[in-house]
Amino acid sequence: MSEKKSGHLTLLRSTPLLLNLPETALAMLDGILTERSFSRGETIFSEGSESVGSYIIIKGRVKVFKLSAEGKEQILHIVGTKELLGAVSAFAGTPYPAHAEAMEMTTAFFLPRKDFLVLIRKEPSVVMNMMASLSMRLQHFTRMIEDLSLKEVPGRLAAYLLYLHERGGGSDVVEIDISKGQLASLLGTIPETLSRILRKMSDRGLLKVSGRRIKLLNRKALQDIVNGDKLGL
Repeated sequence: MSEKKSGHLTLLRSTPLLLNLPETALAMLDGILTERSFSRGETIFSEGSESVGSYIIIKGRVKVFKLSAEGKEQILHIVGTKELLGAVSAFAGTPYPAHAEAMEMTTAFFLPRKDFLVLIRKEPSVVMNMMASLSMRLQHFTRMIEDLSLKEVPGRLAAYLLYLHERGGGSDVVEIDISKGQLASLLGTIPETLSRILRKMSDRGLLKVSGRRIKLLNRKALQDIVNGDKLGL
């Protein structure tokens, strides 16, 4: 990990979770931030370690995951550009609940917990903006837990594809920007099962796979799978 002092007000202004903040608040944030860089595969924090602060990802992606007693990895979430990482633990002062690892060369703004708590007492608007972002994250986790606990693998995959469709602004062409193994981990299955289900969905005319790009040909049928209709899968 490399580190240098922040000085990037332009980047802060363009970050969605900080939009509409007064210049005074942005300047105060810039004063406490430190820019950190992580190499691919580098650990950002480990489950159970002390929460010393949170991060705003500026470039790259980070996987947040748990490890079973047998060492099996379960990906909980993938944090992308201009998203928060480790914020809940930083707010609450509790240990980090999972591991976080850079999936590629990643740059982030680090917010030290002590300095951030002082800042939000002076500028409550900062935490209000971040709470909106955390609320959306909570909704995503709630849906993911429901998918993993109540749906079979075809339903989980269909739900994830529809989530990408929604996140992409309604485009019927979605891109899987993680490896098949990582996607399988995210959906609580294995790559072989994932490939088999994708092949069956393709054979039934629900989608068309072209490398990492998937064209959704029948979103209604995918939604039916999410709702419990197996459609022969």
